[in-house]
Amino acid sequence: MAFKEEGHFENLPGKGKPLNLNSNPHADPAEDTLYRILSKNGCAPEWVELNKEIRGMIASWRSALRKALANRSEDDYSSWNDDCRVLHEQIRQINGKVFRYNLIVPFGRQMFGLNWDKEVDKLQSK
Repeated sequence: MAFKEEGHFENLPGKGKPLNLNSNPHADPAEDTLYRILSKNGCAPEWVELNKEIRGMIASWRSALRKALANRSEDDYSSWNDDCRVLHEQIRQINGKVFRYNLIVPFGRQMFGLNWDKEVDKLQSK
């Protein structure tokens, strides 16, 4: 028999009232207060803004890699080599931002940087 059928949830405090979703009971109270103040004032923590920036950079980078792979010619590798140099520099910049992001983001929200070989393999396997 389920708990609800036995009436275990009938006498809970706040029954029939909307949940208060303004605070996170599992977050550090000081951190939660800070995020609530920032949110009310239209600001986001630095790591949130950095996350958006990184995701945009990754999307642009992957698009540029797809384009470079599509334009790669068997006869002339000079264009491909030029594209690779630019893309490698961009991946270095992206991974630098990912490193910085991982230093400031709350625990458990870290992200992985880009890996050239994995990204190229992923596109070539499609």
